[in-house]
Amino acid sequence: MSSMDEPRPNAPHLTGPGRQPMVGDLTAVPPHDVDAEAAVLGACMHEAAAIDEVRQLLDGADFYRPAHETVWRTILALHSEDKPTDPIVLSHQLRAQDDLERIGGVVYVHQLADAVPSVSSAAYYAGIVRRMADLRRLRASGIRTAQRTMEPGADPDAIRSEVELEVRTERERALASGQGRLSRFITDGWRFVTETGTDTEPLWGTREQTAWSSGESLMIVGAPGVGKTTLAHQVILARLGLADSVLDMPVAPSRRVLYLALDRYKQIARAMARSIGPEHEQRLRDGLAVWQGPLPATLDKEPDLLADLAAAHQADTIVIDSLKDAVSTLVDDALGVAYNNARQRAIRNGVEIMELHHQRKATEGAPRAQKPTLDRVGSTWITSGAGSVLFVSGEAGDLAVTLHHLKTPTGEIGPLQVIHDHERGTSTLDPALDPVAILRQRPDGLTLRELAVIQSGQNNPERSATEKARRTLDRLVRAGLADKAEGTAGGTGGGQQARYRASARHIGAVS
Repeated sequence: MSSMDEPRPNAPHLTGPGRQPMVGDLTAVPPHDVDAEAAVLGACMHEAAAIDEVRQLLDGADFYRPAHETVWRTILALHSEDKPTDPIVLSHQLRAQDDLERIGGVVYVHQLADAVPSVSSAAYYAGIVRRMADLRRLRASGIRTAQRTMEPGADPDAIRSEVELEVRTERERALASGQGRLSRFITDGWRFVTETGTDTEPLWGTREQTAWSSGESLMIVGAPGVGKTTLAHQVILARLGLADSVLDMPVAPSRRVLYLALDRYKQIARAMARSIGPEHEQRLRDGLAVWQGPLPATLDKEPDLLADLAAAHQADTIVIDSLKDAVSTLVDDALGVAYNNARQRAIRNGVEIMELHHQRKATEGAPRAQKPTLDRVGSTWITSGAGSVLFVSGEAGDLAVTLHHLKTPTGEIGPLQVIHDHERGTSTLDPALDPVAILRQRPDGLTLRELAVIQSGQNNPERSATEKARRTLDRLVRAGLADKAEGTAGGTGGGQQARYRASARHIGAVS
């Protein structure tokens, strides 16, 4: 029996508020106030504006009397067609639906119309009705809980889980209906543009090349053993203030990180231990909380679980290692939508999210060097809701892997050639392909085409590779790491391309 399935009277006469039950009296009449219900319906018969006000507060099931719910739904139907809702029109519509006699006839409709003390107080009356409905639902849930405890072989843990689920469901129902559903997350356009946080600094990277943007989740994807966890640990420790950057990209500090070690948590602990020492003890005790093993429910089943975990442990960042252990399946698009819902609810609560995820199996016969695509990640709904997707290509245990940026908040990063130091748990950029290192080794400088040839490995790089080289070198100029000597236009002696050199200031700083 659902929380609203208790028998409700359908008498064609008005009475005062129902007898309020004594504490512990489970046989008493459930909380209700038929006078308030009648006043709401009467106000809506007299004033169309009252309907728009009341519908933000009440659902049909909030009425205790089924007759009142029928009248309310009929009023809404008439209103939606821009028809009058006075007692005459309402009675005609109820008769056409074969509902008129069931709710008490024309006389009862007119009694309802006369029952409102003040049309302007419709919202207040509706608040009373809503409060009584909430109490009935909670009462029904308590009765079911009491009944479960008396069943043979009752399991306290199972009952506790069911109670927690019912409370969560009731809270969700309350927020998803009435005033909460219509206005809880509404803001005006100016505040949305200026105060939503669109101008915040990245969590990892720069404004021009962002690996992890604030308010948008980061996914790190790859096959088992290519260093996803190693890379994630470095970002986490940097978020805790134990490093300034990862892969030469700055990392913003965090207050407290919650790490969901959902599988192989002992292996995860060994991996993280490579990068820490006794001097880090206090920061890890204060700033890092670790959940070991499976969650109490999958995130597609309990969409508020991520946000609740963050709140319970005062965390502003959650790391999920890995997604396959947090969702029932990642192939089903419906469950992909459900997970994205959980992710976005946590983000809306101010929680930053990093997700580790195993790629789909590579297509048989596909070249290893082929750039991966988003369809190798999983359900499109998972990647669509992510702000940034980094894909690590390589074989299990490889020291050198390639990092592709498949989905970008701003400018694309890489591809980056990454060298893992498995002994220390660190990762660095391959100096042979690092544009800053390349510039330092070329006193005569580089042209756009020359850098594109080096980075693409092609003697005749495509235009996209040249444009990527242009963006890279111009970014280094703006950062003060390189100087640009403008080229000259072509003529009888031919033109000269612009050349980029490592800035004297940067060379002095590193030498």
